[in-house]
Amino acid sequence: MKKFGSILLSLVLAVSVLAGCGSTGQKASSGSGTQVGIVLPTKDEPRWLQDQKQFETLLTEAGFTSEVLFSQGSSATEKTNVESLITSGIKVLVICAQDASAAGAAVEAAKDAGVTVICYDRLITGTDAVDYYVTFDSVAVGVAQGQYLIDNKPEGSGIPLYLYAGAATDNNAFLFFEGAWSVLQPYIADGTFVIANSSEAVALQDKNELTYDEKSKILGQVTTDWDFNTAKSKAEAHLTANDASMKGDVLILAPNDGTSRAIADAFAADADVSSYVITGQDAELASINYIQAGKQSMTVFKNTSTLAADSVAMAKSVLNGETPKTDTTYNNGNVDVPSKQTDVTVVTADNYKSVLVDSGYYTQADIDSAQ
Repeated sequence: MKKFGSILLSLVLAVSVLAGCGSTGQKASSGSGTQVGIVLPTKDEPRWLQDQKQFETLLTEAGFTSEVLFSQGSSATEKTNVESLITSGIKVLVICAQDASAAGAAVEAAKDAGVTVICYDRLITGTDAVDYYVTFDSVAVGVAQGQYLIDNKPEGSGIPLYLYAGAATDNNAFLFFEGAWSVLQPYIADGTFVIANSSEAVALQDKNELTYDEKSKILGQVTTDWDFNTAKSKAEAHLTANDASMKGDVLILAPNDGTSRAIADAFAADADVSSYVITGQDAELASINYIQAGKQSMTVFKNTSTLAADSVAMAKSVLNGETPKTDTTYNNGNVDVPSKQTDVTVVTADNYKSVLVDSGYYTQADIDSAQ
């Protein structure tokens, strides 16, 4: 009997250990269930791993139980993740959608279960099941990118301008492009810039304010899908299609840091490209390395620590039965969603140390060793 009891105890302990190993989230306390569920698009981009770390740290410090799951580029996985979190008993869902419209079904399931839904960084469209939105000013990001190209353009006119955008499934990609187009378009219309890689953009070059359908037509030609390989392949195809007259000293609107590095590598390899000015976004370590090396021109720094902190503060208010603080609204096609915006900063070789290193966000050693 004693031997049987010992074996039984060992089995119980083993099952307990295995159950603990299966957890993919961060438990902040020993309370029953998970209070806050976070769903992020992918763990294959450095930016989202940074967000995961911030959420886990901040929610633990705030005393809440939480779990972070990744959709890995799949709307089906995203929906399964949300359903799993609902089953675990969450009260608040913080979600950065893989596909802005496809995520509607997932958040509607959460809403039906009595969960408060907070869109994180990307607004989910076409549904009433969104309570709050925490975001950077996406239009301002695009304006900053476009203005940087204007401020750092070569002398003269007829300067080749290559346009690239994020995924057409991401509402933010439209907002980034909208902001950039708003400042670039006058220079396109007067001939200072010549669009080198989009016939749809050329057809609309005299129009400063574009409809959603018009932006969609342009994005259909210049989308990178937020994918490095797609961005590089598309850039190489555009360079192959153009002769030397559309090269030389060029300007490149790249939507984020990963695609910027990929596109920059393609342009740097073309012998007919004398120089390029290229934008970015997210202040990824590898891109700060590129910036200090002169291979990327700028990035728009969106402090994910601040964005995550705003989201946690909002979740905390909900869990405490309070109304979260917001400062604007965004229309998602169905409703005006109460929103909280976070400011952005342009980072270049001249100020990256003061903005990112002196502030403690990164160390110089981190930047030097980034790949």
